[in-house]
Amino acid sequence: MISKEQTKHIAKLARIELNKKEIEKYQGELSKILDYIEKLKEVNVEGIQPMSHPVEIKNIMREDKKRQEKEGKMGEKLLEMVPDKKNRYLKTKGIL
Repeated sequence: MISKEQTKHIAKLARIELNKKEIEKYQGELSKILDYIEKLKEVNVEGIQPMSHPVEIKNIMREDKKRQEKEGKMGEKLLEMVPDKKNRYLKTKGIL
């Protein structure tokens, strides 16, 4: 079991003020947590690969593909219909 001084020190590090009753309560709870961690240290994990998540997750991304010519020509047709443009950019009125 951890001491009251250790519990006070942990509370100070966490910037938590505890009264005497809370110190006793958390002293017991912290001791239980540390006992459980000691139990976990006894588990044989030899041959088990470390992982960050129990379910294997992979990012599904589509492959980049070159645009077809039809799409490019359609963009050109749309640009031709714009009333005011410069090079391939649309000109608009200032808003500020």
